[in-house]
Amino acid sequence: MNGRDELFLGVIAVATLATAIVQIGLLVAAGMLARRINRLAGSVERELKPLAGHLNAIGRDASRAVSLATAQVERVDRLFAEVMGRAEATLGTLQAAVVGPVREGSAMVAGLRALLQALRSSRSGQGRPDDEDALFI
Repeated sequence: MNGRDELFLGVIAVATLATAIVQIGLLVAAGMLARRINRLAGSVERELKPLAGHLNAIGRDASRAVSLATAQVERVDRLFAEVMGRAEATLGTLQAAVVGPVREGSAMVAGLRALLQALRSSRSGQGRPDDEDALFI
């Protein structure tokens, strides 16, 4: 071999060694980066775990509050329906208690008027029916 071939072989060896060193450096850096990302993920998980627990508790409390509010609204609805039913029954009873006697009183007043008119007509006509009254049907 001559000097030139040995020189090129040396250059190739040095380049191969440099490439190997760079690759080993990249592998070490990638390993360090992977460990760092793993630590960061663990830290984020530890910090977010209580937050997730709090969010679950808030969700449970909100669900319970909504169910209680729904129950209260249903109770109020039943109460108003009962009150309206009782009010209608009371108004019906009141109407029957007031309107019935008013109708009876009205009928009595109409009867008294008819009686008074009959008495007046009998006094003024002195017992004789008018010709027109006999023809009236």
